[in-house]
Amino acid sequence: MGSSLRLGRIAGIDVFLHWTFGLLLVGAFAFFLVNGQGVATAAAALLLILAVFGCVVLHEFGHALTARRYDVPTKDITLYPIGGVARLQRIPEAPTQELLIAIAGPAVNVALALLIGGGLLALGQSITAPTGLGEPLGHFWANLFWVNVLLVGFNLLPAFPMDGGRVLRALLAY
Repeated sequence: MGSSLRLGRIAGIDVFLHWTFGLLLVGAFAFFLVNGQGVATAAAALLLILAVFGCVVLHEFGHALTARRYDVPTKDITLYPIGGVARLQRIPEAPTQELLIAIAGPAVNVALALLIGGGLLALGQSITAPTGLGEPLGHFWANLFWVNVLLVGFNLLPAFPMDGGRVLRALLAY
Protein backbone atom coordinates (compact mmCIF):
# COMPACT_ATOMS: atom_id res chain seq x y z
CA MET A 1 0.00 0.00 0.00
CA GLY A 2 2.60 2.52 -1.19
CA SER A 3 0.12 5.42 -1.33
CA SER A 4 -1.06 4.82 2.22
CA LEU A 5 0.37 5.31 5.67
CA ARG A 6 0.30 2.25 7.90
CA LEU A 7 -1.32 3.29 11.19
CA GLY A 8 -0.77 -0.04 12.88
CA ARG A 9 -1.98 -3.58 13.23
CA ILE A 10 -5.04 -4.40 15.31
CA ALA A 11 -6.28 -7.96 15.84
CA GLY A 12 -3.83 -9.09 13.17
CA ILE A 13 -5.21 -6.68 10.55
CA ASP A 14 -3.13 -3.83 9.12
CA VAL A 15 -4.88 -0.45 9.16
CA PHE A 16 -3.86 2.11 6.54
CA LEU A 17 -4.65 5.78 5.97
CA HIS A 18 -4.73 6.79 2.30
CA TRP A 19 -2.66 9.88 1.52
CA THR A 20 -5.76 11.76 0.32
CA PHE A 21 -7.07 11.72 3.89
CA GLY A 22 -4.57 14.50 4.60
CA LEU A 23 -6.25 16.60 1.92
CA LEU A 24 -9.56 16.20 3.75
CA LEU A 25 -8.07 17.44 7.02
CA VAL A 26 -6.25 20.39 5.42
CA GLY A 27 -9.32 21.26 3.35
CA ALA A 28 -11.68 21.15 6.33
CA PHE A 29 -9.34 23.28 8.45
CA ALA A 30 -8.92 25.82 5.64
CA PHE A 31 -12.67 25.90 4.97
CA PHE A 32 -13.46 27.02 8.51
CA LEU A 33 -10.62 29.55 8.59
CA VAL A 34 -11.52 31.07 5.21
CA ASN A 35 -15.15 31.39 6.30
CA GLY A 36 -14.12 33.36 9.38
CA GLN A 37 -14.95 30.63 11.88
CA GLY A 38 -11.61 30.82 13.66
CA VAL A 39 -9.02 28.30 14.77
CA ALA A 40 -11.16 26.88 17.60
CA THR A 41 -14.00 25.97 15.24
CA ALA A 42 -11.56 24.58 12.67
CA ALA A 43 -9.93 22.47 15.39
CA ALA A 44 -13.37 21.27 16.57
CA ALA A 45 -14.16 20.25 12.98
CA LEU A 46 -10.89 18.29 12.76
CA LEU A 47 -11.64 16.59 16.06
CA LEU A 48 -15.09 15.60 14.79
CA ILE A 49 -13.64 14.30 11.51
CA LEU A 50 -11.11 12.19 13.42
CA ALA A 51 -13.86 10.88 15.72
CA VAL A 52 -16.04 10.03 12.72
CA PHE A 53 -13.20 8.08 11.17
CA GLY A 54 -12.66 6.34 14.49
CA CYS A 55 -16.27 5.17 14.12
CA VAL A 56 -15.54 4.14 10.53
CA VAL A 57 -12.57 2.04 11.71
CA LEU A 58 -14.83 0.32 14.25
CA HIS A 59 -17.43 -0.22 11.49
CA GLU A 60 -14.80 -1.89 9.29
CA PHE A 61 -13.60 -4.05 12.17
CA GLY A 62 -17.22 -5.15 12.58
CA HIS A 63 -16.99 -6.58 9.06
CA ALA A 64 -13.47 -7.95 9.49
CA LEU A 65 -14.02 -9.71 12.82
CA THR A 66 -17.35 -11.17 11.71
CA ALA A 67 -15.67 -12.42 8.53
CA ARG A 68 -12.97 -14.02 10.67
CA ARG A 69 -15.69 -16.06 12.43
CA TYR A 70 -16.39 -17.68 9.06
CA ASP A 71 -12.72 -18.22 8.19
CA VAL A 72 -12.69 -15.31 5.74
CA PRO A 73 -9.44 -13.41 6.37
CA THR A 74 -9.19 -9.65 5.96
CA LYS A 75 -6.17 -8.41 3.99
CA ASP A 76 -6.29 -4.93 5.51
CA ILE A 77 -8.46 -1.94 6.30
CA THR A 78 -7.86 1.35 4.48
CA LEU A 79 -9.39 4.71 5.36
CA TYR A 80 -10.18 7.11 2.52
CA PRO A 81 -11.76 10.59 2.75
CA ILE A 82 -15.07 9.03 1.69
CA GLY A 83 -14.99 6.12 4.14
CA GLY A 84 -13.24 2.86 4.84
CA VAL A 85 -12.75 -0.48 3.15
CA ALA A 86 -12.09 -3.83 4.81
CA ARG A 87 -10.58 -5.94 2.01
CA LEU A 88 -11.71 -9.51 2.53
CA GLN A 89 -9.55 -12.17 0.88
CA ARG A 90 -12.58 -13.92 -0.57
CA ILE A 91 -16.35 -13.74 -0.77
CA PRO A 92 -18.06 -15.75 1.98
CA GLU A 93 -19.31 -19.18 0.93
CA ALA A 94 -22.88 -19.06 2.23
CA PRO A 95 -25.44 -16.26 1.78
CA THR A 96 -26.01 -16.23 5.55
CA GLN A 97 -22.31 -15.54 6.10
CA GLU A 98 -22.32 -12.69 3.58
CA LEU A 99 -25.46 -11.26 5.17
CA LEU A 100 -23.99 -11.32 8.68
CA ILE A 101 -20.65 -9.91 7.55
CA ALA A 102 -22.37 -7.11 5.61
CA ILE A 103 -24.68 -6.21 8.48
CA ALA A 104 -21.91 -6.26 11.11
CA GLY A 105 -20.51 -2.85 10.10
CA PRO A 106 -23.80 -0.95 10.33
CA ALA A 107 -24.57 -2.86 13.55
CA VAL A 108 -21.44 -1.32 15.07
CA ASN A 109 -22.73 2.14 14.13
CA VAL A 110 -26.13 1.32 15.66
CA ALA A 111 -24.36 0.30 18.88
CA LEU A 112 -22.26 3.49 18.85
CA ALA A 113 -25.35 5.66 18.25
CA LEU A 114 -27.18 3.94 21.11
CA LEU A 115 -24.18 4.37 23.42
CA ILE A 116 -23.64 8.02 22.53
CA GLY A 117 -27.34 8.89 22.45
CA GLY A 118 -27.99 7.04 25.70
CA GLY A 119 -25.04 8.77 27.33
CA LEU A 120 -26.25 12.18 26.21
CA LEU A 121 -29.78 11.53 27.45
CA ALA A 122 -28.49 10.15 30.77
CA LEU A 123 -26.55 13.40 31.21
CA GLY A 124 -29.63 15.47 30.40
CA GLN A 125 -28.20 16.57 27.04
CA SER A 126 -30.12 16.89 23.82
CA ILE A 127 -29.66 14.57 20.87
CA THR A 128 -31.31 16.98 18.44
CA ALA A 129 -29.16 17.86 15.46
CA PRO A 130 -26.93 20.81 16.38
CA THR A 131 -26.62 23.79 14.09
CA GLY A 132 -22.84 24.16 14.07
CA LEU A 133 -19.49 22.64 14.92
CA GLY A 134 -18.13 25.46 17.05
CA GLU A 135 -20.59 24.95 19.86
CA PRO A 136 -20.24 23.33 23.31
CA LEU A 137 -18.77 19.84 23.70
CA GLY A 138 -22.24 18.34 24.15
CA HIS A 139 -22.86 19.25 20.52
CA PHE A 140 -19.74 17.32 19.54
CA TRP A 141 -21.35 14.18 20.94
CA ALA A 142 -24.72 15.01 19.37
CA ASN A 143 -22.94 15.45 16.03
CA LEU A 144 -21.21 12.11 16.49
CA PHE A 145 -24.54 10.49 17.39
CA TRP A 146 -26.14 11.77 14.18
CA VAL A 147 -23.14 10.85 12.05
CA ASN A 148 -23.46 7.25 13.26
CA VAL A 149 -27.20 7.26 12.49
CA LEU A 150 -26.42 8.58 9.00
CA LEU A 151 -23.65 6.01 8.52
CA VAL A 152 -26.19 3.25 9.20
CA GLY A 153 -28.65 4.67 6.67
CA PHE A 154 -26.02 5.39 4.01
CA ASN A 155 -24.29 2.03 4.33
CA LEU A 156 -27.58 0.14 4.07
CA LEU A 157 -28.52 1.70 0.73
CA PRO A 158 -29.21 -1.31 -1.52
CA ALA A 159 -26.46 -0.47 -4.02
CA PHE A 160 -23.34 -2.55 -4.53
CA PRO A 161 -20.61 -2.33 -3.17
CA MET A 162 -22.30 -0.68 -0.16
CA ASP A 163 -23.23 -2.92 2.76
CA GLY A 164 -26.88 -2.71 1.72
CA GLY A 165 -25.99 -4.01 -1.74
CA ARG A 166 -24.20 -6.96 -0.16
CA VAL A 167 -27.20 -7.58 2.09
CA LEU A 168 -29.48 -7.52 -0.96
CA ARG A 169 -27.19 -9.91 -2.87
CA ALA A 170 -27.17 -12.29 0.09
CA LEU A 171 -30.97 -12.16 0.41
CA LEU A 172 -31.43 -12.77 -3.32
CA ALA A 173 -29.17 -15.83 -3.07
CA TYR A 174 -31.65 -17.57 -0.75
